[in-house]
Amino acid sequence: MRIGTTARGRADTLLAGVLNVTPDSFSDGGRFVTPEAAVSAALKMVEEGAHWIDVGGESTRPGAPMVSPAEERARVLPVIELLVPALAGRAWVSIDTYKAETAEAALQAGARVVNDVSGGLMDPEILRVAARHEAPIVLGHLRGTPQSMMEAVAFDDVVSEVQHELVERVAAARAAGCARLFIDPGIGFGKRLAENLALMRGLQGLRKALGLPMMLGLSRKRFLGELTGRNVNERGMGTAAALAWAVAQGVECLRVHDVAAAKDVVAVSEALLQPHRGPD
Repeated sequence: MRIGTTARGRADTLLAGVLNVTPDSFSDGGRFVTPEAAVSAALKMVEEGAHWIDVGGESTRPGAPMVSPAEERARVLPVIELLVPALAGRAWVSIDTYKAETAEAALQAGARVVNDVSGGLMDPEILRVAARHEAPIVLGHLRGTPQSMMEAVAFDDVVSEVQHELVERVAAARAAGCARLFIDPGIGFGKRLAENLALMRGLQGLRKALGLPMMLGLSRKRFLGELTGRNVNERGMGTAAALAWAVAQGVECLRVHDVAAAKDVVAVSEALLQPHRGPD
């Protein structure tokens, strides 16, 4: 995989398939009883068009209980150890964690990318872990922790504040030796509806200001339910609309639950953004 240039000015939009091996994630917790079942689901996502699989062992939904590093590793490592050889290089595996211990173990097991919703704030050692392994790291924006992030949401100008705080996380990552970075403005993480919408409108500006590729998680998020009145598993159309907007804003990577649907959204969005170019 690469992030290069195309007729649109950059590489095609990447899709990261969500693989939660947790009992309590907001959308798909408890789906996979065995590592084999999780790997089967991951392989299906790759067949549907996923460029990487994001494996998580702790729910980061608002108010979710914290999981010990040992428990998190016990959930994710058996999956990663089976998944990496099964993929045979067809897709990356990333570890969705803010804990350095878990990131270290996952990278040793064959994961290629670290996805930290806190951008290294909750456990700064994770930045050095990524640097030692020369692994790309996704730096998410989060104030507080997943347990506390919704307790005191306070922004005067959410776009400029998120930009400023991500600049700080990027500087910390580079100081730790990280060379390949993605940014994630943290839609839904410590933000209410108004802040989430403002960030969505400001995606292109954030990307340009920070000069880094962006990964964005919008799939089935609570703000979509607030806008549509839909329950979590009924938010497919809302998700599609949000993903299409993100593609139009130039977002490089979309983190999604339904890869097949997201691939269709990207295909149509890319075609509309390049009216002079027919199907390949």
